[in-house]
Amino acid sequence: MNTIYSIGELESFLIAFLVLFLGHLINKKVPVLQRFNIPEPIVGGLLVAIIITLLHFQNITLEFSLPLQSTLMLMFFSTVGLAASYTQLLKGGSKVFLFLAVASLYIIIQNGIGVSLATMLGLDPILGLIAGSITLSGGHGTGAAWSQTFYDLYGMNTLELAMAAATFGLVIGGIIGGPIAQRLITKHNLVSEYGIGTNHHEQFPELVTYNELEEDRITGKSIIETLFILLTCVVGAGYVEQAVSLLNISWLRIPDFVYALFLGVIFTNTTEVTKSYKVNSEAIDILGTVALSLFLAMALMNLKLWNIFDLALPLLIILAVQAVVLAIFSYFVTFKIMGSNYDAAIIAGGHCGFGLGATPTAVMNMGSLVSRYGPSPQAFMVVPIVGAFFIDIVNLIILQGYISFIG
Repeated sequence: MNTIYSIGELESFLIAFLVLFLGHLINKKVPVLQRFNIPEPIVGGLLVAIIITLLHFQNITLEFSLPLQSTLMLMFFSTVGLAASYTQLLKGGSKVFLFLAVASLYIIIQNGIGVSLATMLGLDPILGLIAGSITLSGGHGTGAAWSQTFYDLYGMNTLELAMAAATFGLVIGGIIGGPIAQRLITKHNLVSEYGIGTNHHEQFPELVTYNELEEDRITGKSIIETLFILLTCVVGAGYVEQAVSLLNISWLRIPDFVYALFLGVIFTNTTEVTKSYKVNSEAIDILGTVALSLFLAMALMNLKLWNIFDLALPLLIILAVQAVVLAIFSYFVTFKIMGSNYDAAIIAGGHCGFGLGATPTAVMNMGSLVSRYGPSPQAFMVVPIVGAFFIDIVNLIILQGYISFIG
């Protein structure tokens, strides 16, 4: 008989902090994790997920109540938007489209691998797409949506497989990104143009580093003002999503965190042009790092690793090959096309995150790297914008092409 324990909201929130502390402690005690820049939320969250999985096999189920998880994700992407002033956009705008081209090329390769291996292993080619960009570049949400589509069209129940594949990608994407980028940085002796350290804001006050060790000089007032702006973006994103749904504007139906990101872009650039208000970059830095860390900790607390054990061996083979190919592609192709410099190395680490898991995983990979090697504002602008918005559109188009071909 399965016993279910429901954890209250406050207690669940407290456990999310403990996940981060646990990840920090393990990284400190296990040098190899720190050396390869494995993010603390990934380390702590994965250990908690393993414990929960072991309890599950003892017929004990823990259910966390985490209503703030979505809000924290929206807050983080709002900080990405607020950090993207038009001067930064002009400086690195072309890189966004260059990286979009790289990521789009990889989605074609990713689905080709999935469909080819599925066919070779005697599976339905549709399952190759499930173990391709639907879940690996798309994440859990895209996987759930396409599973419903496949059920409606073909009567195939792929939801559990999609959730398992997305879970696999989330974990592996958070593990391989750091080592890939670190290898590139050390091999090519790359350095950040802003230098290494924790006091960048003294020389570059407008810089948003997402470095948890940054020595920031902020006040209670600046935190309150920035929190107000972030929550305005979060609430605004909800209203925009409702309006798009009510008006039935299909081409504007995108994930709500994209609305939050662009509301942040609109706010920071409007106030910059009109000189009506100056966004506090140090407060954005701190609140963005906190929101991302807690969101990822909560996401990993809810991982159902036993879904991976339920995967058929052929699907595990496909997913393992996908991870290896993305690692190779990021190392040799993404890095080279994006400029073979420090920013390109950080972007390559980020590509491993969202190419297998999700955009927040990509950003956490990059955050661990810049905490050690120095800021890369270009990477933090390029990867989230492509991973959070453009790639979903490209993914949809490519998937439709593959489905037409398979059909």
